[in-house]
Amino acid sequence: MEGKRAGDSRVILAQVMNPQDANPAGNVHGGVIMKLIDNAAGSSAVRHARTNVVTASIDRLNFHTPVFVGHLVTLRACVNMVGNTSMEVGVRVESESLITGDLYHTASAYLTFVALDREGRPTPVPPLILETDVEQRRNREAKARREFRLQERMKEEICQINLDECEL
Repeated sequence: MEGKRAGDSRVILAQVMNPQDANPAGNVHGGVIMKLIDNAAGSSAVRHARTNVVTASIDRLNFHTPVFVGHLVTLRACVNMVGNTSMEVGVRVESESLITGDLYHTASAYLTFVALDREGRPTPVPPLILETDVEQRRNREAKARREFRLQERMKEEICQINLDECEL
């Protein structure tokens, strides 16, 4: 299978936040931002795999600043690492007050997607071609996160088998 460049998976999604996205005080719900993150990341994963994908996990989602009604939310997503059938996609969320021009780093997230064939089974994805120092750094960091996820998954499996052995 021929590799694909990380840059070819880049997606930029932008949307103005409206009253239905927020609570009565005008703060946009975190779940609205989470859905946008999943949409941007999923589009990036599909762009790389060119097949259906499903979200397997969201590794880390940190909100740094609030988003308000009227802000323009921009999401930048790119595949950081690929496994056999899975991909890690990083997403950066920024919000901009269109009135003042102030720009805020709102959130960052890492999501794992699994590529699926037409029968809904995991299917191999193309290797990732890294061209820049930034892409190589993101790939190294993604591999470290993957190792941590695997260790956490092993702990969770132990908890499911024997609650007495569970370390919470």
